[in-house]
Amino acid sequence: MKKIGLLLLCCLQFSCNSQVSKKINGVSFVSSRDKVTQKNITPILTINANAASVMPFGFIRDINDSQLIFNSDRQWFGERKDGIKHYTDILHKNGIGVMLKPQIWIRDGKFTGTLEMDSEEHWLTLEKSYLNFILTYATLAQEVNVDVFCIGTELEKFVLQRPEFWSKLIVEVKKVYKGKLTYAANWDEYPKVPFWSKLDYVGVDAYFPLSKEKHPTVAQLKQGWQPHKKALKQMSSSVNKPILFTEYGYRSMDYTGEKPWLVDRNKTNVNLEAQSNATKAILEMFWTEDWFAGGYVWKWFIDHDNVGGEDDNRFTPQNKPAELVLKQYYGFK
Repeated sequence: MKKIGLLLLCCLQFSCNSQVSKKINGVSFVSSRDKVTQKNITPILTINANAASVMPFGFIRDINDSQLIFNSDRQWFGERKDGIKHYTDILHKNGIGVMLKPQIWIRDGKFTGTLEMDSEEHWLTLEKSYLNFILTYATLAQEVNVDVFCIGTELEKFVLQRPEFWSKLIVEVKKVYKGKLTYAANWDEYPKVPFWSKLDYVGVDAYFPLSKEKHPTVAQLKQGWQPHKKALKQMSSSVNKPILFTEYGYRSMDYTGEKPWLVDRNKTNVNLEAQSNATKAILEMFWTEDWFAGGYVWKWFIDHDNVGGEDDNRFTPQNKPAELVLKQYYGFK
């Protein structure tokens, strides 16, 4: 009986780990001024990641500005077409799949979900500019053979107020890019997005509130996930598409599970264990589910040796206990 029980346990473990190994075990590869070398890629391999998102940026001066500036010589290398080609090439050479995820940055870091025009004329100008932005990078995505292309990130008001534009955008993207498509909806936006049936993944930036505890345990965080997980599973079933966490991650600070979306540079106490616990909780809750495709941890800088660490309360897991959690769970075979 002991031998049978041990064999059954091994089979269950292999089954669970086989599911995990098929997931997108990704990092959000932050754009830089510089080119990357193998030294910058090796740490990604060390944590057993098999995917990375690369993010060219377009810039808008103000929340009501309708003109998008992108692929400019004034931008960082990693934010432009030539940088994306370079990043993608070296990632592919290392067997790392790529999601190309063009994003908008509004001056002073204003939330993109509030981007809204004050007239039909300005909406039409924004749509023309955004279409050009996305088709430029969709064409590049096909050229460099990325696995996933993301048509937008956290643009709630734009999506909800101009649904016909987004339907047209998807049609135009499919003319130039033949791979898988997603959209990166904010955690509280994804139920409202009208076009999931036209894409391959329900993309979610997974900054769900989970716990008001200063130092949440894994069990508390997993309990906080229960209603969100149920809703995500229902969404996946209703549109018959897998859920993809286009971003997920936690700051290494007290109360990390209360408002995980916070990006302010506050002086909240560093709490490495809270970040580690939150990372473990999300991986344990989702990575063995067959309706879940995987995700990209936010965020991963190219200069690994000089970022993160024990005094850092920001999102990166680099040189923190959370990095070891990723290595363990991404490494399941």
